[in-house]
Amino acid sequence: MHASLVGFALLGHFVSHLVSASPIGDNIIKREPTSINIPGLPKIEVPNPNLIVPVLPGNKDIGSKRADLPIPDLSGLLSGAKGSDKTTKRAPLDISLDPLIPLIPGVTVPLTENAPPLPILQVPTPPLESEPFEVSNIKPKKIGYFWTGAGDNKHKDFLVTTSLDDDTFGTIIDICDVPSSGNSPHHLGSSADGKLLVGGGLLSLLKTQDTAFYFDVSDPYNPKFDHSNRGVLSSIVDEIRAKPDGGFFITYMGSAAGTAPGRLVETDPAGNIIHEWPEDVAGTLNILGEQFSPHGLSIDFDKGIALTSDFVVPYTILKPTTGIQRANTLRLWNINSRTILSTIHIPHGAGIQDVKFIPGNPESAALATAVGPGEVWIIYPFRTGPDGTQGVAELLYSLGPKAVDSMAIYSDISADGKLAYFTLTLGNHVAALDISDLSNVRRLDDPSETQPIIGPHYVKISPDGKNLLVTGYFVQAGDISVLNTPADYKGHWIDILEDGSLSFNRTIDFENVFTRTRGGARPHSVVIFDLTDPEKPVFY
Repeated sequence: MHASLVGFALLGHFVSHLVSASPIGDNIIKREPTSINIPGLPKIEVPNPNLIVPVLPGNKDIGSKRADLPIPDLSGLLSGAKGSDKTTKRAPLDISLDPLIPLIPGVTVPLTENAPPLPILQVPTPPLESEPFEVSNIKPKKIGYFWTGAGDNKHKDFLVTTSLDDDTFGTIIDICDVPSSGNSPHHLGSSADGKLLVGGGLLSLLKTQDTAFYFDVSDPYNPKFDHSNRGVLSSIVDEIRAKPDGGFFITYMGSAAGTAPGRLVETDPAGNIIHEWPEDVAGTLNILGEQFSPHGLSIDFDKGIALTSDFVVPYTILKPTTGIQRANTLRLWNINSRTILSTIHIPHGAGIQDVKFIPGNPESAALATAVGPGEVWIIYPFRTGPDGTQGVAELLYSLGPKAVDSMAIYSDISADGKLAYFTLTLGNHVAALDISDLSNVRRLDDPSETQPIIGPHYVKISPDGKNLLVTGYFVQAGDISVLNTPADYKGHWIDILEDGSLSFNRTIDFENVFTRTRGGARPHSVVIFDLTDPEKPVFY
């Protein structure tokens, strides 16, 4: 009972400070640290109560005590670089806040263990520390980094570094914790130079925590947590693409409150958010006019275009809900000016989760997954429709009954553009297509086969093209949500045969490995490093 009271009191304290701080006046009100007294428990000092709220354009410098938190300059919010191939670089736009409840021995442990689930916002409890875990000092040539959630949502979420070499497959090399729990780790991506990884938290917002987590992997065998942050306008981190000159483009599927619209976030090489696109008037009107919930992201830097695919409005997966609000659209972008060119519609798509350009395609065509009907659509970004709108979508292939309403369909395409693989989450199936001839697509798997996998989602083709790495976990948001998909919590290392078909054989059983120390494990995504040729390492 006392643990619950502490959580409600601290959460209420946070909300009251956030609401009463005024972003309109010349200054943001500063407050002295306060204490919360609950009979029978030690007095709790609330950390960092001087929350910074972004000032509006034209306001004076507030001289904040929190010099480490950059004040976003929003003066160019609606003045994007339309018509220009360059964008104005601004000071970082992100915010990073320390945990609302610090770790207090003897006090916060029972709070974390006993805090009840709330309807939406959760008690921002600190994580439980995990027991020491013995790792290996081997240095494999192929490395898998699995962005993983603690199974009990109480211990720290973590990055698991494993060997993907044949002789030491599955050996754990390193475990790197982040300083929070209950984030529901989501997608993971690497910088172009392989020095920095970034992983997103699907549910971080519900505990008012930072939503993106950065890891220093300059030593690939010993990752270090670097920092975390959150956007000002957006949250719910999804797909990640590295910029050639350093930094990332990242789809944030929801607004700062988990509603629509989301944003296409851009960072600098250090992982600081510098833009939340679109920022021009036309683009802002576009995302306000029709659901913008960007999940998938693919970029052709040579052609200067990008595609984002709209999936679901995040908060609609939470109870109570009248149903998950799914989208039927993609946005085509001029990536040089960071502006939206058009909205592309897929009829009855019911959630366009993923999109990827086909390597080497002469028309820069992309494949998009329509989750509701279980279909693969081809997007031609340079063709125009009957109304003159740039970007055309055509049905390419129906993946069959196991794909219909499968909740999630994620994909990857081989480097030569000839093979495509799709995970059907509720169908418990990985589909394989030969797309070398787009006018005659061939199915390479048996759609009726029962494969040894449950809840497949994230999928990556190994850099050498010999294996498919699939995680058997999508989302389990718990009692507060309608989205809890079955899973086997494994990393599946699947052989790709000569004809492109698949042979299942090896797995890493994360649930079994971490049941005692972390209440299990939820590996959602993975990045592969192939260091076989030291002169030409591949980071994917």
